[in-house]
Amino acid sequence: MTRFFVVATALCVATAALAADKAPPRSGILFWTPAQQIVGYRTIEKIYPTRVIKAGTNVYPLPKARAPLDVRYVFRGKKWTTDAFMKANHLSGLLVIKDGTIVLERYGLGRTAKDRWTSFSVGKSVTSTLIGAAIKDGYIKSLDADVTDYIPALKGSAYEGVTIRNLLTMTSGVKWNEDYNDPKSDVAKFASGPPGPHGESAIVAYMARLPREAKPGTKFVYKTGESDLIGVLLSNATHKHPADYLSEKIWSKFGMEQDAVWMLDRAGLELGGCCISMTLRDYGRFGMFMLGGGVAGGEQVLPPAYVKDATAKQIQSDFGPLGYGFQWWIHGKGAYEAIGIFGQSIFVDPAEHLIIVTNSAWPEADAEKYYIVHNAYVEAVTKALHGVAL
Repeated sequence: MTRFFVVATALCVATAALAADKAPPRSGILFWTPAQQIVGYRTIEKIYPTRVIKAGTNVYPLPKARAPLDVRYVFRGKKWTTDAFMKANHLSGLLVIKDGTIVLERYGLGRTAKDRWTSFSVGKSVTSTLIGAAIKDGYIKSLDADVTDYIPALKGSAYEGVTIRNLLTMTSGVKWNEDYNDPKSDVAKFASGPPGPHGESAIVAYMARLPREAKPGTKFVYKTGESDLIGVLLSNATHKHPADYLSEKIWSKFGMEQDAVWMLDRAGLELGGCCISMTLRDYGRFGMFMLGGGVAGGEQVLPPAYVKDATAKQIQSDFGPLGYGFQWWIHGKGAYEAIGIFGQSIFVDPAEHLIIVTNSAWPEADAEKYYIVHNAYVEAVTKALHGVAL
């Protein structure tokens, strides 16, 4: 999926040096070597500006099964195991939660249970969830409210008449080029331009200049810039930093075990489309929060139907058979997934009460061969839980 997140080279304002031979360079997160990925993905706060997402005092329990799940399967005519999968897809973390119990937890690439790992576009799914919380709290009128009601700098632009729902489903109808191989593409330029005439962020100013190509709600086009607009909209509506709001509504209430950090743009605002760093188990806990319908600390923090709507197919995507919800990728039979480049994923299957988390450092940001290996393992886990021999 050559559509997830680019941190523009102009955003690379690294201020801390790590080991000289592994220190991620200032040239940008997409260009790190494998050794730099292993260091950088777990120490983002030492490289980029971030804001802390505070955890609370109570930790949501994730008991461990007496014996780890043994996953053995045949793929492409060969016998595979969990070890083979982790090696093939360069995993730093693998977590399988079944019925609220950890049945498999593994680490690689020198990572431990205490180390955070950056989310890339898994963060989009978190940001969209906070929109639900803001509706529940009365900060946002509804998903059908106009985007310009909350980002006035977009008035008079192609975003006139575009709703929050359109942003969440990537159906604004605004023209966009997310080709990472084209240095003149929108995704290559949108974060590095000048601020707007009235002090608007560079991202908002760039998006305000884009032309329209389709009627809102009719055409799916993946736009990282619009996920960042969702973050701006959330901040404007709540008058809070998204990191603080995430702590208030979910991180502290649900019981995450460790503080997380959220990468900031050049204007000091959290990137709605990317890069929340958290521990492997806290990725799993976010999946549990979704699986539980948006309840944290005994409180319904999302509208009752929000999770169902967010994780239902709202439109067909342009990536194979997957549908798209509110910044979630939709599989068949009710399963859904948050996906980020370089192999980050939270897969949730409500029918199986199953969550599978992967954190990885793929050598390529977005290669189909790694998704195929990933999907085969997800299928194998489900069958292993049912005692189906492969």
